[in-house]
Amino acid sequence: MGVLNVTPDSFSDGGRWFDHGAAVAHGVELAAEGADVVDVGGESTRPGAEPVDAEEERRRVVPVVQRLAEAGLTVSVDTMKASVAAAALDAGAVIVNDVSAGRHDPAMLGVVAGAGAGYVAMHMQGEPRTMQAAPRYHDVVTDVGDFLVARLDAARVAGIADESLMADPGIGFGKTVRHNLDLLTGLPSLVARVGVPVLIGSSRKSFVGAVLDVSADEREEGTLATIAWSLDHGAAMVRVHDARSAVRVAQLLHALARATPEGVAA
Repeated sequence: MGVLNVTPDSFSDGGRWFDHGAAVAHGVELAAEGADVVDVGGESTRPGAEPVDAEEERRRVVPVVQRLAEAGLTVSVDTMKASVAAAALDAGAVIVNDVSAGRHDPAMLGVVAGAGAGYVAMHMQGEPRTMQAAPRYHDVVTDVGDFLVARLDAARVAGIADESLMADPGIGFGKTVRHNLDLLTGLPSLVARVGVPVLIGSSRKSFVGAVLDVSADEREEGTLATIAWSLDHGAAMVRVHDARSAVRVAQLLHALARATPEGVAA
């Protein structure tokens, strides 16, 4: 899943793709580099981010979604708002990536079910403005698993098909460095627990910078390490800024998994 932030204030690339033409060109580039899904978002969810109203968010994302869908790309929309999700789905998106797992807007699950779309339910403690204010868990892997199971059940009750669901433990969303590391090391048990494909979004997150003591623009090698780890420990998809590098990691892992004493299996 390639990240396409149509925002002026995202933590990694805010403003770079705010122009619709630039955003579309970058989305096409992500797909050419191997991204299976291009995830279009119009509201930053970085720690401390200010909310964006639905009208402005629709203005940012809908034209981009429409043009990418018309170009034949598989598009998801990264939003917590049902009205934005509905407009994006009408414009050609086929997946809703909801960092609130349907808690922010009670209408969200019904909109997704009605459209027959895919749905990613993500865990976040608090909201973007406050989520990094002393996050606490009894056991982060268990607590996040409990939350995701409950939200996936709510999605099913709303009519979203089981095969349309994904779960995301929300790396960096209301978690300390230790919490993020624990979620990644506990990924196999989390995958088994939720029972649906798991998406990991660790790309360029601050915990990578904290572990390696590097700035935001020097986190790519650390990101690739988390991608390799996640895919090797059960993740079905990773959400990334640099699709080309992530695809190469996935290709090599696939080759290693097929390797035999006689060579690489067909």
